[in-house]
Amino acid sequence: MGKDGASIPDEEWERFLREAEAGTREAPEEPSARARMVARRLREETGPPTGWRTHQPPRRRRGKGWYVVGLLAAVGLLVVALAPGQVVGWFGGGDGDSTPLAAESERPDQPPATQAAAQLPTLDEPFRGSPAARWGDGTAGISLPAARATGWMSKEQVAQVLDRTRDFLVASSLDPGVLRGERPKEAIALINPHQQDVQDYLANAFRAPSRENDPLLLFSRFAGTKTRLVGDVVKTRGRITYREGRLGAVEVTTDVTYVYPVVRAAAGSDEVARTIARREIVMSWDNPAKVVIEPGTFSLVSYKVDTTNGGCATFTGYFTPAFSAERAATGSGDGPEVDPYDRSASMDARMREAGEAQCGTATRS
Repeated sequence: MGKDGASIPDEEWERFLREAEAGTREAPEEPSARARMVARRLREETGPPTGWRTHQPPRRRRGKGWYVVGLLAAVGLLVVALAPGQVVGWFGGGDGDSTPLAAESERPDQPPATQAAAQLPTLDEPFRGSPAARWGDGTAGISLPAARATGWMSKEQVAQVLDRTRDFLVASSLDPGVLRGERPKEAIALINPHQQDVQDYLANAFRAPSRENDPLLLFSRFAGTKTRLVGDVVKTRGRITYREGRLGAVEVTTDVTYVYPVVRAAAGSDEVARTIARREIVMSWDNPAKVVIEPGTFSLVSYKVDTTNGGCATFTGYFTPAFSAERAATGSGDGPEVDPYDRSASMDARMREAGEAQCGTATRS
């Protein structure tokens, strides 16, 4: 989709693909080899989290905490347990102003304000009492930067890549079928098929979801037999940025928070809960003359997810939101309190703060 909502003409994208394939292909580099250079351990302050290529088992210390470790992606820590009895403040949404927020052009310097009185969500107002009430609907909440010539691409090609990046976010985290639990075929089709470790992860994630191969790192899915979305709106807030990467690639980073209102699948259910997922995905749109890649696809560099009320240490391949009865039974998590609407800290900082905790405590939903 373009910035004005119009689709990219097929002939323009075909022209981009032809240009992408132009040039010599002498000694193209495997994208997975490039990825080795971006992985560091999460606990090291001087670098990003452990790279997925290491295939290391999850680290366990003192019997607590886990890290999702696998192919190329950085760690995704689930922060999901809501503190029982803390209704006041869970649903704070600021000062009651319903004016839509301007697009997020840079990282905010503080979290959204809270309010003292609880405002519970309803079927008619599923975002009631939440900062997300002022966020954009779907792609409207994801800001795109202005395109400029970068690396091996012209300004026009960068603009097309940014649109394709947003297409991936739609296909992976907003598509109604995928949210109902379908396989995200359109999103997967945009990932470089020659990046074998990622392809192995994708195959295992949907066949046998596990700690190491969790599809929720990249995709949002709910089990339709247990949970259904309220309405057809997903609130979002975030931004897409880019820079020149290795070998002249255009390296694009997406940092977006998605808010999904849900109810139990049983007929007549009216208790609305919200699952909140913040994803940071770094993708490399490589030059086919230098990297083994199919034109029109990207190589994954890293991906992280931080989830509230999506399931704590469960690996079913679907978000498993808790409602009031489940929250009362499970109690609070063992980690620090986390505001899922706070976008003022980077994902790396958020995960360092969470440390070894298996489940943190969300201050609001």
